[in-house]
Amino acid sequence: MKTVASHALGCKVNQYESEAIAELFQEKGYQVVDMEQAADVYIINTCTVTNFGDKKSRQLIRKVKRQNPNSIVVVAGCYAQTAPQEIMAIEGVNIVVGTKDRKQIVNLVENYQQKEPQNYVSDIMTEREFEPLSIQKLKNRTRAYLKIQDGCSQYCSYCIIPYARGPIRSRNPEDVLAEVKRLAENGFQEIVLTGIHVASYGKDLKNITLLEMIQKVHEVKGIQRIRFSSIEPNIVTENFVKTLSNLNKVCNHFHLSLQSGCDKTLQAMNRKYNTEKYRQAVKLLRQFMPDVAITTDMIVGFPGEIEKDFLASYTFAKEMQFSKIHVFPYSPKKGTPAAILPEQIENAVKSERSQKLINLSEQMAGEFLNKFLGKETEVLYERQIQPQIYEGHTSNYIKVHGKSDQNVTNKIVKTTLTETYGEIAKGIVTKL
Repeated sequence: MKTVASHALGCKVNQYESEAIAELFQEKGYQVVDMEQAADVYIINTCTVTNFGDKKSRQLIRKVKRQNPNSIVVVAGCYAQTAPQEIMAIEGVNIVVGTKDRKQIVNLVENYQQKEPQNYVSDIMTEREFEPLSIQKLKNRTRAYLKIQDGCSQYCSYCIIPYARGPIRSRNPEDVLAEVKRLAENGFQEIVLTGIHVASYGKDLKNITLLEMIQKVHEVKGIQRIRFSSIEPNIVTENFVKTLSNLNKVCNHFHLSLQSGCDKTLQAMNRKYNTEKYRQAVKLLRQFMPDVAITTDMIVGFPGEIEKDFLASYTFAKEMQFSKIHVFPYSPKKGTPAAILPEQIENAVKSERSQKLINLSEQMAGEFLNKFLGKETEVLYERQIQPQIYEGHTSNYIKVHGKSDQNVTNKIVKTTLTETYGEIAKGIVTKL
């Protein structure tokens, strides 16, 4: 039996696609093995958000070819889409595809006879149809990621992704619901609706919105929790939040993308909101969902960000009282407008600012956790990590290590949170 290893670098969308590609090979009789093993075929789904992502992709390509010099190495994803010639020049690459035509990868591999690398990357900017990749069986038996959208038309000045993924395309609602039902039948409790810019879901279809899609998923029996990936404040209207607050399966955790708490920097980034719009979105979420966790991404050291701008950003983040900040030092990405801006910030300054925000994030995470100590909350347990200790998450995404003398894996059970260490809460299962 031929073997295949499929691996994703970067985002949850990439991870979903890699699992779907592995299943396509499985259907053709291939055995799926770990990336660390010698396989006949390696599929590397690359990330290009940062130059570091490109570097990791190149390192992995060289590593797998050393594991099996006779293997066929397929490089797909965002880095492959934006720099196919660069990928082709890496020794050991056999087939290059971008961010479309992934359903053809099995055929491309089985028909590959040439010794020279083959480039199948096409123009993603002309793509208008959502490429249907689906997952029938997932390794993780608790939480399932479900891709409902692709592409981005925001064109933030620092971001290469619109050029890597093309314009927005939404998955057919019937296809989404069919996969949700299949996942529910397979025992999944939690669904995460994901996409490159999930807030734009339905804009190209014109007969459905993200909110309406969530409402439809909510009606599927068997699914107990619904999450969705990063959104922006512009979608957070009173109607949006009020509607979601009345859907008991929707988790009260929102990853609300910020990037900067300084209006001058937001404008330079070509973000489509300002801090006041963001403030109002947070206010609405907390008004209708009092226990909500709000996490975010922030970039430090964007070109032209003087100390005064960083201080404004830091102060705004502190005001928002996030439960976690994912901090990224700005990394110039070739092909984006921000990469050629003057006033690029020194790495030492970026590092110093990053650390300040990380320290603030840790402080706010602790404060958020402490609000729930001594309280009983529902936890979906995902795995056993020690005898009688299980790891899971609350609806508002607190990671919990709960004690139980019964197996609570893939069960939502009431747990009293007793203490914290770092960003994790300890708890005791109080009701099965």
